[in-house]
Amino acid sequence: MKIGIVGLPNVGKSTLFKTITEKEVVIANYPFATIDPNIGVVAIPDERLQKLAEFSNSKKTVPAIIEFADIAGLVKGASQGLGLGNEFLNNIRDVDAILHLVRVFKDSNIIHVENEPDPVRDFEIINLELILKDLDIVSKALTKAESEAKTNDKLKVKRKEIFQKMKSLLEENKLLYGHLDADETKIAYEVGLLTYKPMLVVFNISEEELSINWEPDAKLKNLLGNIPYLAIAIAVEEMATGANENEKKEILEMAGIKETGLTKLIRKSYETLGLMTYFTTGEDETRAWTIPVGSKAPRAGRAIHSDFEDRFIRAEVIHWDKLLEAGSWAKARDLGLLRIEGKEYVVKDGDVVEFRV
Repeated sequence: MKIGIVGLPNVGKSTLFKTITEKEVVIANYPFATIDPNIGVVAIPDERLQKLAEFSNSKKTVPAIIEFADIAGLVKGASQGLGLGNEFLNNIRDVDAILHLVRVFKDSNIIHVENEPDPVRDFEIINLELILKDLDIVSKALTKAESEAKTNDKLKVKRKEIFQKMKSLLEENKLLYGHLDADETKIAYEVGLLTYKPMLVVFNISEEELSINWEPDAKLKNLLGNIPYLAIAIAVEEMATGANENEKKEILEMAGIKETGLTKLIRKSYETLGLMTYFTTGEDETRAWTIPVGSKAPRAGRAIHSDFEDRFIRAEVIHWDKLLEAGSWAKARDLGLLRIEGKEYVVKDGDVVEFRV
């Protein structure tokens, strides 16, 4: 899973990236300090994984991961190439989801390309640039599709109708995400669109705004619609970066932060992408696997190896906490907690699965 961090220049993208990945990056008080995207891989903290590893006395523990890409700042006119916009927009094509960072905090010492932060305006600028880029691509694709549809081939006519639908949505300044079915989403991916990707908005707030539990106003909430969002005091959390666990806990507690931005981001990212985790465990290895919510057992097996989906016979399944309560695999079998499941079983978050292929 790869998430691209986008936003205007100097809204805190590189600081957020550094904070969640604990990776050194260029942070400067001027636009376009980042040209090529920084890439960082973050292990997803999961106490269930650690407990299962202890249970199995595993030699190796492998967490699920999220890859973050810090993409350089977009500006008004990026869809026409301003601010190296085309290059930066191309980087967004490589991600599974978009983390749209919006600056709320005000600081006269930190430059803002539009003079001062305005969350409503800034949110609209980035979304509009994504929409305009998609509209350009869709318009060209529609022209080609209309020509091909003259043959009255059903598939080509359907393709034309899909591009017409996309064009209408984009002309209404709507993101495509949430408006496309599975077949339409495949075509959006095929032609390299941006706005069909899931989006998570993070508002970069100050310590003072954190203390009053800042929330978007009515106008901003209306613009967000169903897009999930978080408010994080990134500068405060950056102070804890690199500190030992006790120091980090003390810094965050003093600021009134009960749950780190990373933990919130991971949970929201999973919700946004419709993902969940299941586990495999044994003496050699305990590992967390990421799969789409609603995956049946063969699809879950594909996360381990592509052949598992076709070769799947059955799986032994138990929820992680029930396995720990039983104390051993043998006791779990004796208690009837370990179930044999077939191809139609829908894997649940927290399941421990042993595949038979």
